[in-house]
Amino acid sequence: MSLKNREGSLLGLLVGDALGVPYEFTLPHGIPPKEQIKFDPPAGFRRAHKGVPPGTWSDDGALAMCLLASLLECNKFDASDFGDRAVNWMNEGYMAVDNRVFDIGNATYTGLNRYANGHDPLTSGPTTEDSNGNGSLMRVMPLALWHQGEDHELIRDARIQSKVTHGHIRSQLACAIYCIWARRMGSDWNWPSTEAAYNDALDTVIKAHRQDPAVVHEVETFFRAPPKGTGTGYVVDSLHSTRMVLSETDNYEDCVKAAIALGHDTDTTACIAGGMAGLVYGKEGIPMRWLDALRGQDLLAPLLQKLNER
Repeated sequence: MSLKNREGSLLGLLVGDALGVPYEFTLPHGIPPKEQIKFDPPAGFRRAHKGVPPGTWSDDGALAMCLLASLLECNKFDASDFGDRAVNWMNEGYMAVDNRVFDIGNATYTGLNRYANGHDPLTSGPTTEDSNGNGSLMRVMPLALWHQGEDHELIRDARIQSKVTHGHIRSQLACAIYCIWARRMGSDWNWPSTEAAYNDALDTVIKAHRQDPAVVHEVETFFRAPPKGTGTGYVVDSLHSTRMVLSETDNYEDCVKAAIALGHDTDTTACIAGGMAGLVYGKEGIPMRWLDALRGQDLLAPLLQKLNER
């Protein structure tokens, strides 16, 4: 994967996250018109997370940075190292802008607390069906950017990293599908559409688990569906929302604004979509006004340099 792809994707997910922060929890009809979606919302808008300066990424970006830092330090996915960094984020604000933690999902909180209290990191994440939030999907893009192994190895590692906070098979597979999709979109192959690359990712994940009917059932039942999403925090909906806004737009700005226009979990939808859009359109496709206003870039710069040296 090219340096352009890597830089664009990392900046794309951080910018998308920061852009979506003030609009989180807002219903679609309450989101401002797309031309008014900015880091600093229009006057009179009842923003989420009051007191958080415009251009600040949330837990999404911070945990993605924790994962990237762990991968670069360990040169593999090490669940304990990642768990330590994630707990450090939760308790001390590691990789958070201004060291301030202002949001955390339920399953992520549960998984990290279990790990901090002695659980094996690979059994810390809740495994119930109602624990399929998007907390492991929102952070996983750095794995796809860093990974140089075969597809089945990337699939394995994507699933394993999910288990620290989201242990259900559906969350694991969402991460695996997203990573293979990102690998396809970042390749030199001229895919006819984002959907063609996505469907190839589904087929690749199924092929890697051909002897596991539970995986085939999950993929065909929940992920082999039209690209329609509603911007909620459910991991399947987050992936479908990303597919939808990518397929309906042709540039980074329109993509992340379309993600935010869905309402609900705006920062995470825009983070997941922004990571993929940044991969496709590169850093140069991200508006300079957003890049200039993104806070915390001193945290990203050394990690990006180290990633680009691989």
